[in-house]
Amino acid sequence: MKKRKNYSLHDLAARFGGHVLGNGDTLINQIATLGNAQSGHLTFLASSKYRTQLASTQASAIIISSADAELTSLPRLVCDHPYLYFAKVSAFLNPSLSLSPGIHASAVIGKGAHIDETAHIGPHVVIGAGARIGKGSTLMAGCSIGEGTVIGDNALLYPHVVVYHNCIIGQRLIAHSGAVIGADGFGLAMDGDHWLKIPQIGRVRIGDDVEIGANTTIDRGALDDTVIEEGVKLDNQIQVAHNVHIGAHTAIAGCVGIAGSTTIGRCCKIGGSAGILGHLNIADHVEISSFTLIAKSISQPGSYTGTFPSSSHDEWRKNAVHLRHLDALAEKIKNLQQEHEIFKKEVLQGKK
Repeated sequence: MKKRKNYSLHDLAARFGGHVLGNGDTLINQIATLGNAQSGHLTFLASSKYRTQLASTQASAIIISSADAELTSLPRLVCDHPYLYFAKVSAFLNPSLSLSPGIHASAVIGKGAHIDETAHIGPHVVIGAGARIGKGSTLMAGCSIGEGTVIGDNALLYPHVVVYHNCIIGQRLIAHSGAVIGADGFGLAMDGDHWLKIPQIGRVRIGDDVEIGANTTIDRGALDDTVIEEGVKLDNQIQVAHNVHIGAHTAIAGCVGIAGSTTIGRCCKIGGSAGILGHLNIADHVEISSFTLIAKSISQPGSYTGTFPSSSHDEWRKNAVHLRHLDALAEKIKNLQQEHEIFKKEVLQGKK
């Protein structure tokens, strides 16, 4: 295993900002949590609920906010946003995988495909005719790239990623194993007593700096393109249906399902297992809680939640009975309100 390089706290402060309290010559080579950190590790305190672990951590140094800086005597990097600082340091200490340029002998390259000489094409990769692979891109074992697809510079496709034909992908894509980009959307028309498949002739267009999680699927458009704008982050096992448009820098957690022709705005955050129905418009800066079903468009930024807390099974059954009768109960309340208004009028008129 390659020996890790050490960096002093002064080195990190010069690179990422903040200021050092304590011994700035303290050397670190990896980042870790408060509970698991050992000598040579840099840890971080991003939430007050972990303050109790400060006394027992074995870390050599810590990233901490100004408000908490006096809670520990460890050498520390003091900054405004410890979690963001941690993310930057972690990326610096753990750079993305880099493989040597070249095309493996078992790869199959279609006619007219252009592969930049700095790209890495792994074992059993298949690249269709006329496809283009950009500078510094890495396609690991078993990836399949369709005819006419364009993949930009410095992309990283982990093993067995599939990109169908004619898709357009920007710079620095990260796609994890099992991701499928450009499969047919679920387009069907009823013809008498059976379904007729509608050809899906659109593409998938993906902007720069997008990450796609393992086993996530992005369907190609039926007529127009499915679009994923720059900076979008998609977790594992997400379904993006045909003609969906996801705005820049939106982050979507695992197992979310987005039905066809829905537009999601910029800088949205969507919790795991949420469901979004088709042909809706979601505004910029919307946050949707986990397991929430969105059945109508959202025109204003803010947080939206449709979950129902869990309860004991017996309590749930009792509440379910009442839920089934809510409509009748609402009608009774409406009638009572009307009778009450009539009664008040009669009292005021001296009839009672």
